[in-house]
Amino acid sequence: MKNNIVEQAISLFLQYGYKSVTMDEIAQHMHISKKTIYTYFSNKEALVEESAMAHFNNILEKIKVISKQAKDPIIELYQLKKEALNHMSNEQTSPLYQLQKFYPSIYAEMRAKEFEAMSGLFYTSLSKGVNTGLFRAEINLDFVTRIFFNGIKGVSDIELFPIEKYKVDQLLIDFSEYHLRAICTPLGTEKLEYYKKELNL
Repeated sequence: MKNNIVEQAISLFLQYGYKSVTMDEIAQHMHISKKTIYTYFSNKEALVEESAMAHFNNILEKIKVISKQAKDPIIELYQLKKEALNHMSNEQTSPLYQLQKFYPSIYAEMRAKEFEAMSGLFYTSLSKGVNTGLFRAEINLDFVTRIFFNGIKGVSDIELFPIEKYKVDQLLIDFSEYHLRAICTPLGTEKLEYYKKELNL
């Protein structure tokens, strides 16, 4: 039952936002009593936290598949950007917006887990790019890994980029190109230009 509650809560949170959905609405959606939900979760924040972490783990599995199957690190980056856009929006009902605004401690915890889980993937991708001649050999892999992660999180920071003024999809496009042009070799830049033209990245 607990897993089912989390699954149904994720569905509603993704559709309407963490703040917008009440415990009563989750109970009504599931045709159970609110008391049943409180048997497993002491309050709404506990349910939000578990739902946010479960959703992150689902996204992480998709990211691992993308990283494993991408034919080179440049394509991988743009596929990851596309996946990220599936979970980000500029709407005030978006889960990311509401998590930052109304549950900052959960957002901070999730960000720490994201770096722990994804830094290894970023590092491996960068190493692959260096080994194939697409990225400059002299780049500091640890530094670039951390800067890349910080940049991805930075463009979704609603204080740095207010949703009323900036579109998250364009921010991700701009950051991706900024990042690649900083680390690509001439061969990597040539391949980037080719992909942008042929694949409309």
